[in-house]
Amino acid sequence: MALSTRFLLAFIVSLSTMKGLCSGDPTDGFTAVPLTEKNFKEQWPYNLPLDDRYSFVDGVRKLWVYSTDKPHFPGSGTKPRTEIHIEGYDYSSGVWQFEGNAYVPSGTTGVSIMQIFGASGRATTFMMWVHNGSINYYSHQMIQDNIYDRWFKVNVIHDTGAKKVHVYIDNVLKLSVDDAGGDSHYFKFGVYEQNGNSNCMESRWKGIRVLKK
Repeated sequence: MALSTRFLLAFIVSLSTMKGLCSGDPTDGFTAVPLTEKNFKEQWPYNLPLDDRYSFVDGVRKLWVYSTDKPHFPGSGTKPRTEIHIEGYDYSSGVWQFEGNAYVPSGTTGVSIMQIFGASGRATTFMMWVHNGSINYYSHQMIQDNIYDRWFKVNVIHDTGAKKVHVYIDNVLKLSVDDAGGDSHYFKFGVYEQNGNSNCMESRWKGIRVLKK
C-alpha cells in the first residue's frame, strides 16, 4: 500500500473516532439508576418556606434565589442558593453521569446551575456557571453561548478512573477537563450565587437522570 494511501486511511479512521466522541447519545453504554423524590434533597434560604424559592409543576423544577437571601443554614459563610442535592448516589469510583434539560431565563447571570461536589483542596470538581447568556466551566472557559430562554440538554460525565469530566450540550461534546481529585462526589443542580451575579437568579430543570457504568 502506498504511503499516501495509508495516511488517508489513518485520517479517515481518526475522523470517525472523533465523530464518535463528539456527537451522538452520551448515555450509550450507561445504565440509569432508580430515582424517587426521596433522592432530591432541596437546599434553600433557611429563613423562608421552600415554596418561596422552589416549585415542581408538570415535571419542571423551577429554582430561584435573590442576592439578598440568607444561606441554606444559619451560620453558613456561603452565598445564597436554591439547589437540589441528589442523595443516595455519592460515588468514589467508576463512571457516573448527570443528565437533565435546563432552561435559564434572560437576565440570570453570575450563578452556578450545576455542580459535581467533592474535590481535593476545594469544594467542587466541576461547576457550570451562567454568565451573560453563556454557560461556562467556572469562570475560565465558555461551554455554550446563547442559552437564554430555551431548553437545552445537559450531560456531564465524571470518569473517576481517567480523572476526567466531559460535558455535552444537546448531545455534542463541548468540554473535556481534568477533575479535581477527591474521594467522594455527588451531583447538584439549581442556582448558587457566584461572582458578578444578577439580583434574581433562576434555572428550570426537567428529565433529571443519574446514570453509571
